[in-house]
Amino acid sequence: MELTLLGTGAPRGLPRPGCPCAACATAVGQDARGATAVLVDGTLLLDLTPGAAFAAARAGHSLGGVRQVLLSHPHDGPPVEVPAGLPQPGRVPDGRELALLTGHRVRAVSMDAPGTGYAVHGPDGQRLLYLPPGGAPAGLEQGNGEPYDMVLADVVGRPDALARLRAVGAVGPTTDVVAVHLDHDVPPGPELRRRLAAAGARAVPDGATLVVGVYEDVPDVPRRTLVLGGARSGKSVEAERRLEAFPDVLYVATGGSRSGDTEWASRVAAHRERRPGSWRTAETCDLVPLLKDDGAPLLIDCLSLWLTDAMDAVGAWDDAEWADGGERELRSRIRELTEAVRATRRTVVAVSNEVGSGIVPATASGRRYRDELGRLNTAFAAECEQVLLVVAGQALVLRG
Repeated sequence: MELTLLGTGAPRGLPRPGCPCAACATAVGQDARGATAVLVDGTLLLDLTPGAAFAAARAGHSLGGVRQVLLSHPHDGPPVEVPAGLPQPGRVPDGRELALLTGHRVRAVSMDAPGTGYAVHGPDGQRLLYLPPGGAPAGLEQGNGEPYDMVLADVVGRPDALARLRAVGAVGPTTDVVAVHLDHDVPPGPELRRRLAAAGARAVPDGATLVVGVYEDVPDVPRRTLVLGGARSGKSVEAERRLEAFPDVLYVATGGSRSGDTEWASRVAAHRERRPGSWRTAETCDLVPLLKDDGAPLLIDCLSLWLTDAMDAVGAWDDAEWADGGERELRSRIRELTEAVRATRRTVVAVSNEVGSGIVPATASGRRYRDELGRLNTAFAAECEQVLLVVAGQALVLRG
């Protein structure tokens, strides 16, 4: 199947009309996007949007051969004058299948929000899944068929849709995931590409023609990532965002519950509310066994608290104990951790504080902690494919 994306933006397009935000201000050239509409093999149109006929002409296509127009949005969309010769737009009821004379079969996929998804089977067997904005498939069953060759979805707005599809095998390593319905939630350009790559997805400009089933060089999702940043820099949000599109994530909280500390409890509650409900949580500093085991992706938050626990255990705050084997024991624990990171087969995203750029601590113990955290971050980063530094909520790629 050959697809032409007549638009790849949100229903109101990008930039949004009259919106003064920074993302809309920079959405120019190839980053400007019309409302998403997809022309399949010149015969099937998924979503009729304003200007679709002109968009097709700019891409070197005509809508004259379209035999079926299907709507996916929760509503019938803005008033659109149906071009002469084009069939009246319609919608397939959830679970029903439509067979076209061209050999395409279209099955309506039920969603967890208003709207309709479409699974399209081409005459030669290729499989495409197209999802509406703001929706994720509902009622998916484990192992229900082979992975789709291509998925067009609202990756930025509903990353959990990809997680659900991956959980049941509908999205696999060879599935080409293309982000559509793109809005002003993420600045266009490099930042959008970076976030999509972390989810195993990509974006294409309006008018792009794609062939379903043809290999595309999409960046591999890094197996090991270290996210550094100062206090309240947004590093935990960045780390969580990197795994939103993957199922069965194990969140490893190294800080414990700290019974009686209400301020800490409020921090923990804020983190839990932000995480997807499908994620599991383990409160532990025993990271090496988790890294050695096979299993779901790990999000470790954070290495700074792991180090505090390790330094407590070896008596690092007492100069005598530190000199009498404590320092050697800490080095051994860090070496064991980094060796486990090197050998792990799990996807790992770890968070750590960057504390070496500020005021020199006034106490010897504070300086010792600062120095040891710098050494730990350096050793851990050396084993990671990607290292990020988050400043004011903006992620700077240091490696990868």
